[in-house]
Amino acid sequence: MTAVLLAIVAAIGYGVSDFYGGVASRRVTALRVVIYSYPFSVVLVLLLLPFIEGTPDAASIGWGLAAGVASGVAVWWFYAALASGPMAVVSPLTAVLVAGIPVLLGLVIGERPGPLAYAGIVFALIAVLLVSRESPDDVTEEITGGRELRFTKKVALLTIGSGVAFGLMFVFLHATAASAGLWPLLAQRAAATGVVWITALSRGQFKRLRGEPLRLAFYISVLDVIGNAALLYAFHGSMLSLVSVIGSLYPAATVLLAMVLLGERVGRQQQVGMVLALLAVGLIAAA
Repeated sequence: MTAVLLAIVAAIGYGVSDFYGGVASRRVTALRVVIYSYPFSVVLVLLLLPFIEGTPDAASIGWGLAAGVASGVAVWWFYAALASGPMAVVSPLTAVLVAGIPVLLGLVIGERPGPLAYAGIVFALIAVLLVSRESPDDVTEEITGGRELRFTKKVALLTIGSGVAFGLMFVFLHATAASAGLWPLLAQRAAATGVVWITALSRGQFKRLRGEPLRLAFYISVLDVIGNAALLYAFHGSMLSLVSVIGSLYPAATVLLAMVLLGERVGRQQQVGMVLALLAVGLIAAA
C-alpha cells in the first residue's frame, strides 16, 4: 500500500510540474525552462543527500545515469514532436507508451500482479489515453491557428522515441538498489541536465530566464524532485508494472489543475479518463 501511495505522489508531482511547465512555456520556450529547472533539481537533491540514508554503488549510479539520459532525450524528442505534429496525436500516444512499456517489461521479467491488478492496469492505460487527448475545439484551433500540423513519419518517430525513452526511464529507476538512497536520483538529474544543456546549446536557446518563468522553473524543479524521489522509493517496494502504470497517470493532475486554475474546459473523454484513473488506482491498491 505504501508503494501505491508513493506512486500516486509521483503522479501528482509530475502532473503539477507539467502544469507549471505549460504555464511557463506560454511565455518562453519549454526548453529554456528545463535548462534552469533541471540544474535546480540537482542542487535540491544535493541538499537532501546528507539527511537521507543511502550508500552509492556503481550499478545504481549507472542505472541512474541511464535514467537521466533517457529522460533528457525523451523531453527533447517530445518537444520536437509537439513543434511539428498535432498534440491530439502526439500527447496520448506518448502517454500510452510511457505507461505500457514498463508494464510489458514487468510481465516479461516474470511479474504477475493478480486479476484485480491486471484490471487496474487496463483501466489505467485507457485512462492515460483519454485524459491526454485534446478536445475538438483545441484541435480546430491548432489547425487554424497558422499551419496544419501533420503526423508525418518524422513526427511519428519522435513521438514513439519519446514514449519509449520515458518508459525506459521508469525501468532504469526500478533497477536501482534500495540501499543507494537518493544517489541514483542525483545521477539521473545530473545526466538529464547534461542532455538538455547540450540540446539548448546546439539550438541557440541557452538564454537567460528572469521574472515569473524563472520562479516557475524553480517550482518545477521542486516538483520533479518530489515526483522522482517518490517513484524511486515506490519501485523499491512494489512491482515495476504496478508502480509505473500509476505514475503514468500524471496527465490527470495536469488536466484537473488546468480546469480549476485556468478555467479550461475538460472534454467528455477526459472526464471519463479521470474517473477510470481513480478506479484503476483503487483496483491496484486493493490487489
